[in-house]
Amino acid sequence: MANLQFESTINNLVKLDAPMNKCPAPRWQRKAMNKDDCTQLTLSPLRLSKIKTPQKRSRIGSGKTPRQTPKQTPGNKKTKSKKAKTPGQSVNYQGDRFIPNRSEMNIAVSNFKMTSGQNSNTSSGHESPESGDDDGQKQESLYSTTMKQLLNENTIQDSKILKFKKNAPKVPEGFSNNLKVLYTSNCSSTTKYKSHRQIPQAADRIMDAPQLRDDYYLTLIDWGAKNLISVALDKQVYLWNANNGEITHLLQMDNADEYISNVSWIAEGNVLGVGNSLGQVQLWDIEKQKCLRTMSGHAHRVGSLSWNSFVLTSGSRSGVIHQHDVRIADHHIGTLNYHTQEVCGLKWSPDGKYLASGGNDNLVNVWNGTMMNAPSPIHSFTQHQAAVKALAWCPWQPYLLASGGGTADRHIRFWNCNTGSCLNGVDTNSQVSSIIWSHEHREIISSHGYSQFQLSMWKYPTMTKITELKGKIQLQF
Repeated sequence: MANLQFESTINNLVKLDAPMNKCPAPRWQRKAMNKDDCTQLTLSPLRLSKIKTPQKRSRIGSGKTPRQTPKQTPGNKKTKSKKAKTPGQSVNYQGDRFIPNRSEMNIAVSNFKMTSGQNSNTSSGHESPESGDDDGQKQESLYSTTMKQLLNENTIQDSKILKFKKNAPKVPEGFSNNLKVLYTSNCSSTTKYKSHRQIPQAADRIMDAPQLRDDYYLTLIDWGAKNLISVALDKQVYLWNANNGEITHLLQMDNADEYISNVSWIAEGNVLGVGNSLGQVQLWDIEKQKCLRTMSGHAHRVGSLSWNSFVLTSGSRSGVIHQHDVRIADHHIGTLNYHTQEVCGLKWSPDGKYLASGGNDNLVNVWNGTMMNAPSPIHSFTQHQAAVKALAWCPWQPYLLASGGGTADRHIRFWNCNTGSCLNGVDTNSQVSSIIWSHEHREIISSHGYSQFQLSMWKYPTMTKITELKGKIQLQF
C-alpha cells in the first residue's frame, strides 16, 4: 500500500495540468483572502468573535512550521523582511523656538507669576480699615519683598513663565579658551576716528592795552561768570562785556606811584576784588560801580587773590597770606606765614578742602582749608626751580593740582594732594604764567611768557600737545 501511495504522489507531481492541492496558495489568492476578511470585519463588527484565524498550511513531508510567506515568490527575486525595532531609550527633548521645554521650567513659580497680577489687583481693591497708615504699608511691603528675595534666592524675579531654550552649560573651573587667543591675537585695533573739532589759529578780537605792566608776579586779567573781563592798566581798571563789546571804566587810583596789582572775580560774578600796591584789598559792586569796602592789613603790594565762597584770600610781597571774611566788619580771620618771598599764586580747590599757594621762593604749599591760622602747610613741594605763579585745580578730581614754574624751570607738574606725590611733569620750553583746566574735555590750556609767548593746549594725562597758538606780545582775545 505504501508503494502505491508513493507512486500516486509522484504521478500527481509530474502532471503539470493537475490542480495543486497541497501547496501554498498563490500570492494573489492570499491578498484576496485578506481583503475579504478585512471587509467582513469592517462591515460586521459583531462577527469578530466568530471569525477564526486561518490556519497556516504546512509543506508536505516537513515537520517544521512553515513560514508565513515563501522564500521566493514566482517572478520575483528573494526579499528579506526588515522588522522595525522599538527604541530602547526615550527621546530627550531639548526645546524649540516655539515649544517650551517643561523640564527646564518651574511650573509652580510660573503659575505664581501668572496669577500674582490678578491677586494684587483684587487685594488692592479691598483694603482693610486698619491699613490707613502709609508708612506702615511701605514698611510691610519692604519687609515682604526682602523676605521673598532671601527665601527664594531671587528665583521669582529671574524665572520665566515660558522657557524655550536650555541653559548653556557652566564653564568648568580653570577653563581657558585657547582659540580665543588664537583668533584675537592678530586682530587689528578699532578704527580711531579723527577729531572734527576745529581750533581757530587766529585771535577772535585784538584789544589795545596801553600801560599794561610787564610784571610776571602780577595777575592783571580775570574773566567773570557774567562774561565780563576785568583788565588792570596801571592805575585803572576797565571792564569789557564779551556779549555786546561794551567797555566800562571802573576805577582809577589817585597818586602817581600807586598801581593796581591784582583783580579777581567772586564766583557769582557780581563783585570784583582789587589788590593794589598799597597793600589794600577793595571790593567793588559792578552793577552800581561802587566800592563796597577797603580791607587793609598787608605791609606790601597784594599780588594774588583767590575766593572761596565768602572768604577772600590775599598774598603779598612780604610772603604773608591773609584770610578775609567779607561778611563781617572784623574781616581778618586768619594768617598763613610760611613763604620767605613774594606770594605770586593762590588758588582754592573746588570743594574748599585745600588752598594752594605759590611763591618766588620756588615753593608750592598746600594748606588745610579748614584751618585759617595753620602754622605750616600739609604739603610743601620743592621740585620747581623757579617762581611758581600758575596754579589750577582739576574740576573732576578736586585733589589734583597743576602748577607751572618760571623761566628757569618751565615745567608743568601735577600733584596728588591726598598723598603728597608728584604724578607727572612736562617741559614746556617756556615760562609758565597761568594754567586753566577744561570743563568739557580732559585737557588743559597753559599761557607762557619768555621766550615763545604762546598758548598751548595739552591732552591730559598723556600731556601730548594738541595745538599751539602764537601771537604778538599784546593782549589778545
